[in-house]
Amino acid sequence: MRVLVVGAGPAGLYFSYLLRKRNPGCEVRVVEQNRADSTFGFGVVFSDRALEFLRDDDPETYEAVTPAMESWSDITLDLNGQVMRIDGVGFSAIGRLELLRLLQARVRAVGIDIAFQRPIGSLRELPDADLVVGADGVNSIVRRAHEQEFGTRVTLRTNKFAWYGTTRRFETLTQTFRRAADGAFNAHHYRHAPHMSTFVVETDAATWRRAGFAAMDESQTIAYLERVFADVLDGHGLVSNKSVWRSFPTVVNARWSADHAVLIGDALHTAHFSIGSGTRLALEDAIALAGAIAAHPGDVLEAARAYEAARRPILEKLTAAANASAEWYEGFAERMTLPPLEFAMSYITRSGRVDLNRLRAVSPEFVATYQRYVRARR
Repeated sequence: MRVLVVGAGPAGLYFSYLLRKRNPGCEVRVVEQNRADSTFGFGVVFSDRALEFLRDDDPETYEAVTPAMESWSDITLDLNGQVMRIDGVGFSAIGRLELLRLLQARVRAVGIDIAFQRPIGSLRELPDADLVVGADGVNSIVRRAHEQEFGTRVTLRTNKFAWYGTTRRFETLTQTFRRAADGAFNAHHYRHAPHMSTFVVETDAATWRRAGFAAMDESQTIAYLERVFADVLDGHGLVSNKSVWRSFPTVVNARWSADHAVLIGDALHTAHFSIGSGTRLALEDAIALAGAIAAHPGDVLEAARAYEAARRPILEKLTAAANASAEWYEGFAERMTLPPLEFAMSYITRSGRVDLNRLRAVSPEFVATYQRYVRARR
C-alpha cells in the first residue's frame, strides 16, 4: 500500500510512525510545507491522564515524550487578584517544537524520510498514492480539495486570542482574569519547560475593538498586554512567535473520507484550546486510523469507514465539551462579576462533564471550601 501523509504536525507524524511500525512493507511518504524546526505558538498541554493510552500500546513513545514534560496537580484561578486553587485537576505540558522533534525521531526510527519545505498548491502536485491522509491542520488543502464530499463547515468564534510565551515560570496551569480600561482580558498560562511558559491571551470582540488592536503593530500589542498583566508577568516580558490575533475556528466534517482521502487532527476537527485536548485528540485519531488500516489490509475504503465508525462517537463527546467550554469563554467578561468562589465553580463545571459529586471526588478541598461559602450565605 502507498500512503501519502500531508502535514508533519503531531497527527501526521504519529500516524506515519504507527502505520510503518505495524506494516513494515507499507510505503509511507510525508510532506510538510514548513521547515523541520518551524512551529507557531509555544507549549501544548494535556490533562494528567491524557497520555496514559500510550503507556500500554506504545511504551517507547511514552518513555520518549514524558520525561520532557512539565507536570502539576492543581489549577489556579486569579480573578482580579483574588486567587483560588482547585486541587486535583492535574495537567502536563511540553513545548510544541520539542514534541515535534521527538515525534520526528520516532518517524525516522522506522525508516521514513519527511519532505520538509514542500509547499503544495494542489493535490495534483503530489505523487500517486492508494490513500492520502490529510493531517495538514485547520486550513487543510486535502480537505479543501474535497470540501463538498467531506461536508465541511467552519465557523469562527467571536473572541480574539493570541498565543505568546514568557520566561516567567508558573507552578500550575493558571487562568488569570483582569479588567482594564478597554474591557476584560483572560490569560491561559502554564510552564511547558523549566524556564519557559505559554501565555495565551483572550478577549472579547468589543474589548479588542476598543483597545485598537487592529491598528497596532506587534510591539505595540505586546506593550499593551504587558501592562494589563504586569502583576502576573512580574517583570518578565511576552515573547512572540507568529503571535497574531486570531478567532478560533470550529471545524466540523459531515464525512471523514472522500475518494481515497481521509482526515485526522485539526484538518478533521478542532477543540477549543481551553480544554487542553487538541493534541491528544490528534494523537488518538492517528491511533484509530492506523488501527483501522491494520484491521482492513489493502482495503482503504473499508478502513476509512471503520475508522469513522469507531472514532466518531468518542470524538463527538469530547468536541461537545470543548464547544461548551468555548461558549463559557465567549461570555467570561459578564461572569467576572460573580463572587470569586461562584466564578470558580462556574469555570470548573463549564464543559458540562463535571457535576458536584464528581468534582467532590477529584477536588475535595475546593468543594469543601465552596460548600462552606454556600452555607455561610444562607
